[in-house]
Amino acid sequence: MTRSFPRRGGVLLLVVTLAVLAGCSGRGTEGSTGGYVSGSRFVSLVPVDEREEAPVLEGEDLEGETISSADFAGRTLVVNVWGSWCPPCRKEAPVLQGVAEQYADQGVQFLGLNVRDQTAAARAFEKRIGTTYPSIVDTDGRQQLGFADSLPSQAIPTTWVIDAEGRVAARIIDPDLRASTLSGVIDDVLTSRS
Repeated sequence: MTRSFPRRGGVLLLVVTLAVLAGCSGRGTEGSTGGYVSGSRFVSLVPVDEREEAPVLEGEDLEGETISSADFAGRTLVVNVWGSWCPPCRKEAPVLQGVAEQYADQGVQFLGLNVRDQTAAARAFEKRIGTTYPSIVDTDGRQQLGFADSLPSQAIPTTWVIDAEGRVAARIIDPDLRASTLSGVIDDVLTSRS
């Protein structure tokens, strides 16, 4: 009996696709909750002299208005990838809002990237949380891919901190994000300006 095996490229593509999907769709896997497989916890801080330029993030917000990260040039920008369907995103949303309020007068702007979500569901979620910062609709993950040259991540949620000079300074991948962790990273970025 002869068996045919897929080509190496097809197998590699399948493995990569499954790895990406495993971050947000596992069922019955140890350590999972609500069908979501939590990722590992990572905080990556980039030394000032090694920071790469951040991508320009642009698109429509949840109200259908055009928005761009360039609108916040000169400010420290905290970018969070989220979806209303994502259990860790639901858990961290009040943390993000609280920290956004805490740093609003210190030149720090928050910006969401809403992925794989229905606009009505995302709006309802933000209204329930009381989110005051904007989000770009990133249904296909294209905005997220803009970080491929600096600190890439396909994990949801992921948070990047971009310094006031427009460089990627930090990335946080933590399914249990705490205000103290995020505040500590923001403080580090604010005090490490060159």
